[in-house]
Amino acid sequence: MLMPPFNLHHPETVEEACELASTFLANDESFDWVAGGTDLLPNYKWHINVKKHVISLANIKGIDTISMHEIGAMARLGALADSEDVHPLIASAASKVASFLIRNNATLGGNICLDTRCFWFNQSEDWRRSIDWCHKEDCGTGSDCRVIPNQNTLCVATYQGDIAPSLMVLEGLIHIIGPSGQRQVPVNEFFKLDGITRNVLESGEFVLKVTFPEGVEHRVGSYKKLRVRESWDFPEAGVASSWIVGQPSSLRIASTALESVPRYHQSEIDAIEEVFSSDLVGSLSKAIMKSIKPVNNTALPPRYRKSMVRVLTKRSLHEILGDKA
Repeated sequence: MLMPPFNLHHPETVEEACELASTFLANDESFDWVAGGTDLLPNYKWHINVKKHVISLANIKGIDTISMHEIGAMARLGALADSEDVHPLIASAASKVASFLIRNNATLGGNICLDTRCFWFNQSEDWRRSIDWCHKEDCGTGSDCRVIPNQNTLCVATYQGDIAPSLMVLEGLIHIIGPSGQRQVPVNEFFKLDGITRNVLESGEFVLKVTFPEGVEHRVGSYKKLRVRESWDFPEAGVASSWIVGQPSSLRIASTALESVPRYHQSEIDAIEEVFSSDLVGSLSKAIMKSIKPVNNTALPPRYRKSMVRVLTKRSLHEILGDKA
């Protein structure tokens, strides 16, 4: 399909990027940020949420750092998957994203800010017109949600990013920058439960980097993923977990690809009244399964995805505990 016209800008510094964003905001001109483009550009080809301007972060130096305690937004997923400098959990999660070719272009920032997906949204403009539009893409028309009819106040498109749950369980901190300056948000507070809004980024802001606390290298982690084709697809469900061996209170669990946001499962962990051990894996996995509410807008049915959360959680927890299969 033909790419719709837009103006592409290549700032060479963070300051220049923020100045561009400030100018467009002042002139009331729409714009997008693009990192690797593996999500944004396919959507543009489908004429999904096309903007007048696109600001590329590709030429900005110094925001592709890779280390145990800091990863730049422009760090390529392929580099993360092959790196011995990042936490093994992040390398493992990155290696499960799409294909080798896509990982070489896709970035950490782009994967964090991945647009939500839905059968009714990720279609061509002609297709959406034929079913009387979609609430997420064509919300200005007053169109209804096709997944949950008779409501047009909440979009339930599904977040299908792989990296976010691993960043959550490693207690990552997202650094955001824009015309109004810099701020920091814990990864588990970055996402907003709405398929349109998606996250806490304000107009003109973009993700600069993710940092991790001292001692993150002592965490043992695991990410388990369900997908239709093992070598390519977005996750249909994903569960990440980590802990510091011998410290039950350090346990962290997060899931992805089940709702409009990745979910941090601290409340389910806090409900455990005993010290975390292999004996509690079954009950904890069941509690996490019950907490999620997938809808029918991805390749696999919600009931199956929900039931697989229990399986993925058990596998992930047994792995970090060092239990033999």
